Amino acid sequence: MQTSLFLARLIGPVMLVVGLAVFANLRRFRDIAEEFLASRALMFLSGLAIMPVGVAIVLKHNIWTADWRVLITIVGWLNVVSGVLRLFGPLFVVRAGHAILKQPYFTSVAAAIWVVFGLLFCFFGYLR
Repeated sequence: MQTSLFLARLIGPVMLVVGLAVFANLRRFRDIAEEFLASRALMFLSGLAIMPVGVAIVLKHNIWTADWRVLITIVGWLNVVSGVLRLFGPLFVVRAGHAILKQPYFTSVAAAIWVVFGLLFCFFGYLR
């Protein structure tokens, strides 16, 4: 449980702040996302950064229980998959990213998801 609390306390504030920052800068975030998708170097470097974070979470916290802790495990696995896709399938990521960015409410929905999960992790990590 200590690992779960530590990871919730680490992940929660980051997700909350990122989500709020995206809400505060919806247009700028879309521009940043377009620039990111245009950069092969950033795609590769982000894969190098994201994959080890996911692997670390999965190695330390691969808990598949019917409670909030499974969310941490899912975040870890999503990071692993996202890192692998960025390293091995960058063209897929670029195509998917452009398709997603064409959706008019994508940035608002993505920001809301980050805020909700950030609040959940903060609640379970700090308040419960």
